[in-house]
Amino acid sequence: PQRQAMFLAQCGHESDGFKFMEENLNYRAESLMRTWPSHFNASNAQEYAHNPSRIASRAYANRMGNGDEESQDGWNYRGRGYLQLTGKKNYELVSNDLQIDFVSSPDIVGTVDGAMATAGWFWEKHNLNAYADDVEYVTKVINGGTIGLEDRQARYEQALQVLEG
Repeated sequence: PQRQAMFLAQCGHESDGFKFMEENLNYRAESLMRTWPSHFNASNAQEYAHNPSRIASRAYANRMGNGDEESQDGWNYRGRGYLQLTGKKNYELVSNDLQIDFVSSPDIVGTVDGAMATAGWFWEKHNLNAYADDVEYVTKVINGGTIGLEDRQARYEQALQVLEG
């Protein structure tokens, strides 16, 4: 039950209650500067504001296996699925392991089947069952930080209560 509860809690948080399977990249200029200060500043944030494809292409350029901004890899391999799989390298890895071509068809990750397959893959790849009682650790692996920790903890406790009956 702990493993199931943690998986459900993390997926539930990342997808806002299983409602969204794609990263929301519709930022205002002020939010861009606050969220990605190394990519957006007072001189360029306004030209990117409310343009999700341009935002992703710049924010995710030259990292996670993505090419430069002009390649649009940041947009093509933006966060999708129940655990927000992000970056061309992750899309390549999951494609190789699951033998599904998410690289050529990245939108598949945003479907229920793709979201579940990639979430399960990520979970297994990072051995997260071993940490099913540590919400903070699992959150850091998934999120890179502790954003939403309180919500994740609440979702975990609720799921655990249901699963343990």
